[in-house]
Amino acid sequence: MEMAAAGVFFLYLLSLCRVFSPVSGVDFLLNSIKPGDLTLVRDARLEGSVVRLTNDSNQFSLGRAFYPAKLIMLRNSSGGAAAVSSFSTSFVFSVLPKDRSNPGFGIAFVLSATTAVPGLTGQYFGLFSDNTTLVRAPLLAVEFDTGRNPEFREPDGNHVGIDLNFIESSVLAAAGYYRTGAAGGQEFVPVDMRSGRNVRAWVDFDGPRRLIEVTVAPVEVVQKPPRPLISYANPELTEYLSEKMFVGFSASKTQWVEAQRVLAWSLRDDGLPARDINTTGLPVFATAPPSSSSSPLKNLAAGLSGAAAALALGVGAFFFFHWRSRRRRRGGGEEDEMEEWEKEYWPHRFAYAELVAATGGFSAERLVGSGGFGKVYRGVFPKDGKGDAGTGVGGETAEVAVKCVSHDSKQGLKEFMAEISSMGRLRHKNLVHIKGWCRRGKQLILVYDFMPNGSLSRWIFPSPFAAAGSAKAAAAPLLGWEGRRRVLADVAEGLQYLHHGWDQVVLHRDVKSSNILLDDGMRGRLGDFGLAKLQQHGEAPSRTRVVGTLGYLAPELAREPAPTAASDVYSFGVVALEVACGRRPIEMAEDAEEDDFLLLEWVRSLYAGGRLLEAADPRLEGDYPPAEMELVLKLGMACCHPVPANRPSMKEVVALLLAAGGQPPLSSGR
Repeated sequence: MEMAAAGVFFLYLLSLCRVFSPVSGVDFLLNSIKPGDLTLVRDARLEGSVVRLTNDSNQFSLGRAFYPAKLIMLRNSSGGAAAVSSFSTSFVFSVLPKDRSNPGFGIAFVLSATTAVPGLTGQYFGLFSDNTTLVRAPLLAVEFDTGRNPEFREPDGNHVGIDLNFIESSVLAAAGYYRTGAAGGQEFVPVDMRSGRNVRAWVDFDGPRRLIEVTVAPVEVVQKPPRPLISYANPELTEYLSEKMFVGFSASKTQWVEAQRVLAWSLRDDGLPARDINTTGLPVFATAPPSSSSSPLKNLAAGLSGAAAALALGVGAFFFFHWRSRRRRRGGGEEDEMEEWEKEYWPHRFAYAELVAATGGFSAERLVGSGGFGKVYRGVFPKDGKGDAGTGVGGETAEVAVKCVSHDSKQGLKEFMAEISSMGRLRHKNLVHIKGWCRRGKQLILVYDFMPNGSLSRWIFPSPFAAAGSAKAAAAPLLGWEGRRRVLADVAEGLQYLHHGWDQVVLHRDVKSSNILLDDGMRGRLGDFGLAKLQQHGEAPSRTRVVGTLGYLAPELAREPAPTAASDVYSFGVVALEVACGRRPIEMAEDAEEDDFLLLEWVRSLYAGGRLLEAADPRLEGDYPPAEMELVLKLGMACCHPVPANRPSMKEVVALLLAAGGQPPLSSGR
């Protein structure tokens, strides 16, 4: 009898163990990383025992590193609602920008439903396609950001944040840790994550409490700080999780060289803290501090003489720049000396001081956008071109866009200037005009027409806040059918001019909805010629590196990277489908087992089934003539024909679109 009772008790204990034991049982400690320990994606690679996530030699680079086994994040419970799992992780990372004045993006710890990176370039940690869209796939990231984007309400270029399906953090804090002070209270100690020094991070995910805690400290801090830097609770956290998720790291870069490394990592998902990392033998990548071998007396003498020299230089610089400023106000002098080679390219050069005044000192309040090639500010000039910006005769002013470009070190400044100066001679009503330039050291500042209504993408895609149920969703702009068709015709005319209406063929190479800007009359203009390429009419295509944006790139460029006018036509066809359908060319799947959404393939499948009009943007219901919608959808598919020779020319596209709008086709496009 006692043996039978003991057997029942044993079975009861076994059942309890099955209920409460972890299903996935992930528990690992990587004090050094070996081949096969992690799944490396895109540019991520192993350098010795350290993972390097991006490639310096690529202008646009992104890399990911994941643990091969998935974490089970959601489990079915008896009550019907999913039970959220917990885990604890700790890791050591290093971020070292080549130029501290131009830091990059940092590194992100990420939970993702997929390891794939469709439709992504070198921005936003390699996780998000742009700064206006919520990703469809469940995604949760902890960002260790080494650059500041004021448009995302970031306080500085050295902060930690939690991102839920969107690049703007739900919560963020300046990087640092708390320690017990002399008086017994807790004091905050900043941590510089941009120095290349090894930084240790702890992320504790408490599923039942829907709580995420993040802590950072230099590796010299042996014990985990007593208070987390971020403690974030969100009852809706399950919306950003899937049943099984990959866990790992992601980083990206544009033209700024920044080494992002993962040196060690531990994780445990059974409710216990992650195992401790041995940080004593880890490599160090920070720049060595100045030598301290000299005596204190010599150091003091050197310090005093250095201070005296600095004071003299400071006084001299003050009077020099004061003299230069007075001379400039009288109409003489430039901010920098113009070299002889610059004069052959472009006569219209702005003084740097003019642009500083026009943009309010490049203030965050004037920032209107940022991307892989730099930041764009709104500038205000007097229309007569004299006096202080914004104080023209009769109060009349002109707005401009001022773009600060940190040029790619692989391309000489002189060659880049030659390319930009050629674009500056383009003149068409449907192109964004380049008004002038300024050079300051290795930085170029370009001055463009200002487009007050932003890019086409914000007018045709659902607001990123709509999915979150924010009040901002109600105010999200929506461009009606007539406006969309007119903008398509505008851009088609601009491309026709680039391909056929100038003394050289201009291949734009980055036609996409975010590069189409709307003026004050909601007319479309094609902008951002940073990737444009010039060639003579009739010249055979020349090979070059593949540039552009995934989803818009013509398929032949993967086989033969020689851009043509037909590859621009393909990109325009994708834009036409975006405009008609209100959907992006690539959308990430919600589940890792599902395929990503491809707009072109979806429209083709509906067309093959005789249901083409089902592709129309449902928000436009009743706002469009079915014949016009069908024409634009068919035109988009024709422009995206897999055989370049079978695509229409931009002259033919313009004729069709203008005829659809009841306008006669233009002969020259000028």
